[in-house]
Amino acid sequence: MTRIGFIGLGIMGSPMAAHLVAAGHDVTGFDLSSASLDKLVADGGKAASTAQEAVSGAEVVITMLPNHPQVEAVIDEVTFDDGTLLVDMSTIRPSTSIGIAKKLTNVRVLDAPVSGGQTGAVQASLSIMVGGDEADFAAARPFLEVVGKTIVHVGPHGAGQVVKAANQLMVGGIYALVAESIVLLEASGVDPKAGLDVLAGGLAANRILDLKRESMIAREFQPGFRIDLHHKDMGIALDAARAADVALPVTNQIAALVAAARAQGYGSLDHSALLKVIENFAGRS
Repeated sequence: MTRIGFIGLGIMGSPMAAHLVAAGHDVTGFDLSSASLDKLVADGGKAASTAQEAVSGAEVVITMLPNHPQVEAVIDEVTFDDGTLLVDMSTIRPSTSIGIAKKLTNVRVLDAPVSGGQTGAVQASLSIMVGGDEADFAAARPFLEVVGKTIVHVGPHGAGQVVKAANQLMVGGIYALVAESIVLLEASGVDPKAGLDVLAGGLAANRILDLKRESMIAREFQPGFRIDLHHKDMGIALDAARAADVALPVTNQIAALVAAARAQGYGSLDHSALLKVIENFAGRS
């Protein structure tokens, strides 16, 4: 049993913390939502009244927060015990992850963003891309294996966030292309279900087709991952491209489509709601 402090019990963090409790760890969590704290207690964990209370005495601290300001606020607010293993599983800018690792000289730091959304968190099947020292990755791996299936050390501090940025630009691009395929099929009088069923069995096969084609055709956009968050992530991808001094023209286009989704009022919907933006462009709304 390891003492774990878990900060950020949202739609991703809550099931992840519950899995760690179920695996036999002593988990103390903090979140601004009292309902999230109540759920952790119901799952067998402990509720902290402050982030510092969650961190104090913890051997491992996991953060799963919306963006870099929240992560930086926690880092500035709390004092970690020497030697604590801090695993930031939030999706933030690579430069922020590097800065945190440089700042916390008494703490072992990893950036470990995830892919798989709410479903992956609930099913403990997340893909986890980890940046930091190899020895710290080895120490964190037993805990990461509780919440994920694909766990890869991808490089030094910040590398996990770069890989996550690449993930998000690919996911956004695939959603846009699936959306355009649906619009084309329907406008041509072809059954979109039959059409996408065929595509899912060929070279165009992908996880989004597997998991989302039926809900997209039905225009069901209950959020597993909101447009608002994907908009934030596309900003991270563009920042990473600028830092690497590379041009990513398709990424710029996808970022514009996601921004259009927010501007059109779809920010609270699932990122598959890019279909609504494509329909608007096509005059099919």
